[in-house]
Amino acid sequence: MTACSAPDPKAGPVRERLPLPAVLLLATALGLGACGPAAEPPAEGGAAEAAGPDHPAGSPGRRPAPEFTLPRLDGGELSLADLRGRVVVIDFWATWCPPCIFQIPILNEIHERYAGRGVEVLGISVDTAGADAVRGFAKEQGIAYPVLLGDESLARAYGAPGYPSLVVVAPDGTIPSGPPHVGVVDLEQLSAELDALLAGGSTATAAGSAAPPAPEI
Repeated sequence: MTACSAPDPKAGPVRERLPLPAVLLLATALGLGACGPAAEPPAEGGAAEAAGPDHPAGSPGRRPAPEFTLPRLDGGELSLADLRGRVVVIDFWATWCPPCIFQIPILNEIHERYAGRGVEVLGISVDTAGADAVRGFAKEQGIAYPVLLGDESLARAYGAPGYPSLVVVAPDGTIPSGPPHVGVVDLEQLSAELDALLAGGSTATAAGSAAPPAPEI
């Protein structure tokens, strides 16, 4: 399963659910890719690099993350600005996207591994079927991290060419100016990127400012 075409608008959600060990094995063996329509590229090119001591978040090659305020699947709203000073992992996904299912156990693991360490994981659904369809899918798949209801225009603003697409926002609110990670992410590579961001911090935290406490999300 390396890729799939743009979805049928009437297609229902994918129903598979796999444990993390099976996901990691299949992702390695099959080279799981992405699905969905192509997106416009980001305004600036360049390879995406993890922020850290060698590539601080305020360095060239990074741009401000597009701001958003979105409905939460469990009620209320959440803004990216609410999480300034934190590392934010954003996953753009859809219920009709088979590779997106393989991303869920990996992000559940990241959510658990970095709990209380200044990292927030957000799943932003681009579905058009409505909150009830997304809610049922999220419950069925055991998504442990917050799910927000977005759309493809926001995904395009982040440079997503397909789904799943994953972006890591640094504590200073910037993201790599190159394209996001497309397809199922490698757990240990993502963990290494988060560790580098937490160790290096943003330009603000490197100067000695403490990260604000995380809101209840």
